[in-house]
Amino acid sequence: MKLSPESLEAFAHAASLGSFSAAARQLGKSQSTVSEAISRLEIDLGLTLFDRTGKSPVLSAAGQALLGRVEEVLSASDRLQRTASALAGGLESRLTLVLSDAYQSEHFKSRIMQLAERFPELEFECIFAENADIISLISSGRATLGLLPVEGQLLPEIGRAPVAERAEFAVYASPGHPLVQQGDIESSQLAQWRHLGLNTLSGSAQGPEWKPVSQIRSWSAPNYLILLDLAVMGFGWAVLPRWLVDAYAADKLVELTLPDWPRFQALEVVWSRKRPLGPAGNWLRDALASHP
Repeated sequence: MKLSPESLEAFAHAASLGSFSAAARQLGKSQSTVSEAISRLEIDLGLTLFDRTGKSPVLSAAGQALLGRVEEVLSASDRLQRTASALAGGLESRLTLVLSDAYQSEHFKSRIMQLAERFPELEFECIFAENADIISLISSGRATLGLLPVEGQLLPEIGRAPVAERAEFAVYASPGHPLVQQGDIESSQLAQWRHLGLNTLSGSAQGPEWKPVSQIRSWSAPNYLILLDLAVMGFGWAVLPRWLVDAYAADKLVELTLPDWPRFQALEVVWSRKRPLGPAGNWLRDALASHP
């Protein structure tokens, strides 16, 4: 059964306004056109949608039951038209942002809310990875934008722009770790104990990894959250983003007192020049890179 969009629209307006004539004025059509459209819909459905015995039409029980469904169909049609119009205007159908756990900004939520308001038809995905994994996701096209601590040399295909915020890192261990018991220590003493370090799935440990001289006892994981858990369990010490520890392990880890710590790390947003950004991607890139 194919139902006329005009008939559905006429029915919904008449039901909302309680009058065929008012619905006609709202739709810019004649009353007879609206009445005929509703009659055709009743024939197609095999139901009486309005009781016409009184001065004004009143929804029947069937009409009341179907009104919500009709409004759903009209809303879906409206979304379809808006999405098609946005895509025809160049809007990308999907945008994936891949974030490092190093990034934490009080302004991020407002920027994402602005993205939703500006591009309501956009499909948005947010995933987490680190360093080389982020670059790999961008290069392969799996992600549109990446936000991470500043990398070293990148392939020419990767565009990059600095981010206003910086990430703060410190060295942490569990309360029972021998390094904590020693109080103030020198950086050279870290090499005597197991290091919990970042090592991405891409097999690269590039990024803000301040490693001790010896790596004999090191353990690794592809993200900072796993490293945090390993440190909480007492398996070693780790360089972690301060916000991550404050949010998830403030009472479970101790910051080690070391010369030149904590340290700040510049951040950047990256994208692939091989795949030009659409309107939403360009806006989000600029919003992330701009000052709050």
